[in-house]
Amino acid sequence: MTASRRWRLSFQLEPFAPLGIDETLLNVLIHEHEAGTQPRLSRLWRYYRNWLSEPTIEGGSTSAPAQCVGLPARLTEIYQLLRDDRYQREVVVENDIMWRVHALIDFMFPEPVRILSRASDPETQAAIETILEAVIRANGGPILWQTAALLAAIYGHVDFLLRVETPNGLNIPGQAGGAAGRDPSLGDAWSKTMIDAAAERSAAMLAIETVEAPRAFPILNPDDFRKVDCYVIRFARSSRSTMKGASSQESPGVREPLKMQQAAVTEILSGEHWQRYENDELVAEGRNTLGRIPLVHIQNLPQPFHYSGLSDVEPLIPLQDELNTRLSDRANRVTMQSFRMWLGKGIDGFTDRPVGPGQMWVTDNPDASIESFGGDSESPSEEAHIQELRDAMDRASGVTPAAAGHIESRIGNLTSENAMRVSLIGLINKVKRKREHFGHGIVQLCQMIFEALDSAGVYHTDPSDRLVEVHWADALPIDGT
Repeated sequence: MTASRRWRLSFQLEPFAPLGIDETLLNVLIHEHEAGTQPRLSRLWRYYRNWLSEPTIEGGSTSAPAQCVGLPARLTEIYQLLRDDRYQREVVVENDIMWRVHALIDFMFPEPVRILSRASDPETQAAIETILEAVIRANGGPILWQTAALLAAIYGHVDFLLRVETPNGLNIPGQAGGAAGRDPSLGDAWSKTMIDAAAERSAAMLAIETVEAPRAFPILNPDDFRKVDCYVIRFARSSRSTMKGASSQESPGVREPLKMQQAAVTEILSGEHWQRYENDELVAEGRNTLGRIPLVHIQNLPQPFHYSGLSDVEPLIPLQDELNTRLSDRANRVTMQSFRMWLGKGIDGFTDRPVGPGQMWVTDNPDASIESFGGDSESPSEEAHIQELRDAMDRASGVTPAAAGHIESRIGNLTSENAMRVSLIGLINKVKRKREHFGHGIVQLCQMIFEALDSAGVYHTDPSDRLVEVHWADALPIDGT
């Protein structure tokens, strides 16, 4: 197989032909996603997480933190491998991205959101809220929203996919459960016991999957970028079987330890049909009974004419690289200047004895001398540059240290709630914009849940009864005194 054909996969896409999707198009889109989009999204995650490499036996790290890829070569390259560590530059990495993203999530969800039904009948309202609470609690409760908001902040968007448990145990998008529920004609005559039973059954059959951006991509309508004709999910699933490691070229007779086998899974979803492939083999397919893709797309911040939204991490990466560079330069300057050094001239054995209190050297050389140099000195321009970089990250992210509880004297004496709001006005406005998108997505998801329950015969609702409203807690409660 040639290098240009390695990525080509085999699909049976007859059900998706009316949408103009064939095997060639899908292979091209998969290749573009894996070769172009995934590396870019992976960089966003690495800068957010800044993970350490695998530890050594001695307890150190095998390599530098993830953000070191943005440092210049003069700090990271080792020119003289045979020399000792005095020739290596010190590297300082301070992750100013993670705490800003976490502060945004904390301000978005200071308390769990409240989802209230807008159905006209009070008993229907109570039933809908009971079922919704059971379904959301079964799928993680508040953690479901916090996780999704975190992924959206990192990647720019996040998707919710509603799956329905089928009798054969598969979680299939849009597939009805197959069992009939209570007669819909009974309507509001449902007792509390029946509602609780419907809530329990709904929680057991519905799964809300949070789909992160690197493992899925849409096939958009050529005439309307806001319409998703098809949705493709690709990921590697670990199986419970093992495989033998391959022999290395250096040691043909030595094999690597046993490894877990990986199954390459591809799911293709449209409004009418769905398919699931494992290792390039079709293992399941069926009709989408909802008549649309059970997908809710949420942008972190709007990006016009694009499916993906704006990431909170991406604009901070250049500033983070510059900050880490200057912190590393300062560390090297401090290392060089914090210790006094001596230059000895014309003294025999000067390098054989340590310099310390009470030491004496004797020489007959009248030109011998000992000179000291080094010692720390101030560098105002360096400190000012580092502070300006931090201020630039504050402006780019909208998150200041005050949002994380680090109050500095320069912002004044915050003796009132209004003074704190004024100092955090940029963060508050940004959270409001994010809540608009996220709240709209929660409403769509709740409507889809009851649409699926109605299709499965679990609980009947009219489309007008499926409307809900989202109530957010204020991150800075207004003082009523």
